[in-house]
Amino acid sequence: MSPLRSFAPVLLAASQLALFGPATTQAQPLDKLTYHNDAARSGWNPHESRLTPATVASPAFAQLWQTPQFDSRGTNEPRLFATPLYVDQVAISTGPHAGKTLAVIYAASDLGYVYAVNAFASADVPAGAILWSKRLTQNRPGSQGALSTPVIDLKTKRLYTVCADGNTFYQAHALDLGGGEPVAGWPVAIDAAAVNAPGINRNGDARFPNGLLIQRGALNLSPDSTRLYVSFAQGPSPGWIIALDTEKASVATAFSATARTEEAQGGMWASGGPAVDPEGYVHIATGSNVQVMIKKLGLPGIFPDSEHNWGQSILRLGDDREKGFSLAGTYSPFNYAQAQVMDIDLGSSGITAIDLDPAATATPKLLVFGGKQGNVYLLDRARMPGSLVKRPAPSEDSTTDGSLLPPEPQPQFGKRGPLNIFGPYLEKSAANDQARSRTTPAYFRAADGKHYVFMTGSAKTGPKLNVSTPPGLVRLEIITKPGEPAYLKVDQNEMTQVFHNPGSPVITSNGGRDAIVWVLDTNALRTAPMQGPTAARPVLYAFDALTFKLLWKSAPEELGSGGKYNEPTIVRGLVIVGTDRIQAFGLLPSATAARPVFPPVFSAVAAPAKPPADPKIVERGKNVFGQRCAACHTSGMIGVPPIAQITRLDETRIIETLTNGVMKPQATGLSPNEIKAIAAYLTSLATTTTPAAPTTPTTPKP
Repeated sequence: MSPLRSFAPVLLAASQLALFGPATTQAQPLDKLTYHNDAARSGWNPHESRLTPATVASPAFAQLWQTPQFDSRGTNEPRLFATPLYVDQVAISTGPHAGKTLAVIYAASDLGYVYAVNAFASADVPAGAILWSKRLTQNRPGSQGALSTPVIDLKTKRLYTVCADGNTFYQAHALDLGGGEPVAGWPVAIDAAAVNAPGINRNGDARFPNGLLIQRGALNLSPDSTRLYVSFAQGPSPGWIIALDTEKASVATAFSATARTEEAQGGMWASGGPAVDPEGYVHIATGSNVQVMIKKLGLPGIFPDSEHNWGQSILRLGDDREKGFSLAGTYSPFNYAQAQVMDIDLGSSGITAIDLDPAATATPKLLVFGGKQGNVYLLDRARMPGSLVKRPAPSEDSTTDGSLLPPEPQPQFGKRGPLNIFGPYLEKSAANDQARSRTTPAYFRAADGKHYVFMTGSAKTGPKLNVSTPPGLVRLEIITKPGEPAYLKVDQNEMTQVFHNPGSPVITSNGGRDAIVWVLDTNALRTAPMQGPTAARPVLYAFDALTFKLLWKSAPEELGSGGKYNEPTIVRGLVIVGTDRIQAFGLLPSATAARPVFPPVFSAVAAPAKPPADPKIVERGKNVFGQRCAACHTSGMIGVPPIAQITRLDETRIIETLTNGVMKPQATGLSPNEIKAIAAYLTSLATTTTPAAPTTPTTPKP
């Protein structure tokens, strides 16, 4: 029975699709309305006829236009963590172009702005023109405005986005596509008052905290667009997925990764957010809690015997309009306990739902996903292997894993087990900069009928296993046989290019032919700074999907500094990249046509000069930093930035990170003045040739 009864008309339409493939019901193939192309997160646009391996490899492929850098705030420059979206025909309702129907790119920045950009030049509207913009976070000074990719509902002509706000911390906004005006009843607060109301959380008594969680996962919609799905994660809180009723503009239901707040597992981090299949089931990966690794809490820290604790798992949720979320299936890897205590979690990976011909296999309804360990997993989503009450007992036997295993022994185990594609396989070192993959797979069905999955990440080497090395791109074939379960087989590794922290792969093709794999690599490790003069400059790659020949890659520093884990949007021969602006690539009128000339892409924000900090405040900050922070930041621990790296940040950025950002849990108990003093101390070191290290306490404090 469908988890949401009102989905029936959409399901009927889905059942009439002529071809099996990505589990999606996207109605308009020339639009990109959500992350990874569709609700099932296939990552495949099969309607691209202009961009072929031959044309992309030709001199005619080039950057065509770019917008100016988007709005800054103080010394914070804009970054697009969110993937740009695209709608083919939009009736513009505001500004000088009101009344025109244009192809529009939508972009959301980490500073809380949303932009509508003209995609193609017309007689009087140039490509790259900003048609309208809206600032959604009036009270928020920092850079956690919108980290997640929005989602668009064409039926109601709405764009949904979630932004951090100075009052309730997170709000879901619904904007009119034509002019960016807020829809009546929106924004909707996603806060403790709403989520902790009686009957909302469908997994125990866990409490949703204000001002702690981070919302990074891409938004998604139910097949009938009446539910908006939003995922959350952060430190000392369980992960959460929240469903908003888009008709009533209210929080409708929620599901916490653990039934008790104090168990604090299962962050739902992945940039891909939840995947929704045509039947309306919601699938999401959960992670661990980095504090378990830092504090060396071991197995007791992950509560393996607790009921309804779903850390390090895949969850399949039904969503009934009257009853809300219900757990419909689970999967936890055989080694979830060993990996979880070292923060080597599944929650970094998005999920792709795939539908195959039922005549070809006994498992036509599939899920595929990865994780920090560099493994790739395949599940039968119609018959999830786990219990609905608790995770299995921790195991060291890979053959007990409940995923669809390849028949051959795997070299890392010497027997059957999950595939490892980004090595080396370890259960001690695959967190932070050692993580092998944090992306969502992409699916492609070739003209010969073969089904492929593409994964991005990086193998690791070096004494600290934080040096990236090939492969960074892997193609796997889904092997099927009538009446038997499907499984994955490595088909080819790309061994010529090095990815450091890539986004998810995206496939374009003309049906089953002329397939290209596009990858946007952050071009720096996860802990590298995203602001300032040393901010990473990403690189865009295009490969022939069936040969892995490198067709093209962007020139050094051709792209502006951007966010992490976003992906290019490719529609109608245009490759749209979100950095600190929108940059668009495509085919010139001819190979000999003049190539557009762009000014160098560089920082547009200069830090204002300021007087030296009060020496007494600096000294106080040095003492507090030594007591609370130095143990980690002078330890050389992988993934923890050293003091020299932190001093590159401006004072406002440091205060924001400690007050509302990723370090908020570690700053618990510090007063605003103590936080300001820490920031003053750290920024004072930037002008000191040989700064004296702070005194490190014998026993580190959290």
